[in-house]
Amino acid sequence: MQPDVDSTGGADASVEEKAEAVRTALGERDGVVVAFSGGVDSAVVAALAHDALGDRAVACTARSETLPSSELDEARRVADEIGIRHEVVEFSELENPDFVANDGDRCYHCRTMRLGRMYETARELDIDTVCDGTNASDPGEGHRPGLRAVEELEVFSPLLAHGITKDEVRAIADEYGLSVADKPSMACLSSRIPTGLEVTEERLTRVEKAERVLRTWGFSQFRVRDHDGLARIEVAPDELEAALDIDFVEAAREHLTDIGFDHVTLDMHGYRTGSVSPASEASGASSQAERSDGSPASEGDDGEEESADDSEPVVEDVFSADYPTGE
Repeated sequence: MQPDVDSTGGADASVEEKAEAVRTALGERDGVVVAFSGGVDSAVVAALAHDALGDRAVACTARSETLPSSELDEARRVADEIGIRHEVVEFSELENPDFVANDGDRCYHCRTMRLGRMYETARELDIDTVCDGTNASDPGEGHRPGLRAVEELEVFSPLLAHGITKDEVRAIADEYGLSVADKPSMACLSSRIPTGLEVTEERLTRVEKAERVLRTWGFSQFRVRDHDGLARIEVAPDELEAALDIDFVEAAREHLTDIGFDHVTLDMHGYRTGSVSPASEASGASSQAERSDGSPASEGDDGEEESADDSEPVVEDVFSADYPTGE
């Protein structure tokens, strides 16, 4: 259970007052381990915790097959930027058959394991409190099974407890001069695999390699969805023209085929969070749109999840569909 919002962290308080309320609340604890992805939410919690507790604040990143190596490097860099102690622990979601099955509760199973490693680290450091970056905007953003794990494990979410929204998180990050203040949210690699299609190391690896190609070409908001061998590239609408460049088209086809995809496609709808989940089909494009701050509406950078409801993939077999032939 999250503690009640105090008088200095209510809806009418300024961003500065809310930030100070978080520092005060954290400072009352003997120490905290911050579940740290290196995204803006966890970075702000880490910065506030470091201010309040100094060496008794520890950022902890859980490394697994679903975390891109570039994101681990980023987490290390941001922790160094903040000046907080940074621990990296390892675990494997693929050892859990419930996670591998990739049903609507995949993010619940992932978050339970990930936070479990945080608590193990906290015990080793003789620290009682584990914090995460859940903010006040997160609970209203559709199906978020990972939040259930946060509640069940009694993780302290100081941003949520003191009513700090995503826009306010970015404002605090800007005040701290954090380089990730405007960083788009980043879901884990398993979110690229349609609900109901098993999560395997092979699929995770080729998605990571495919997205590295897009990053190398300068794309900033994108996903490569893995429909069992068919790569569906999504890029932000303002980057679609670059994706249609013939040089990129040829490079993407060549590189993605080399890393194991049978077919390579470009989604003309552009980047949408949760687009491999039935929830996106039912709720429509409006609920999947990006917020005004540029961050996806259904991805928490620390929860690393996208909306998902049912257990059936959006695309079971793209080659079994009937398409008009023009005849």
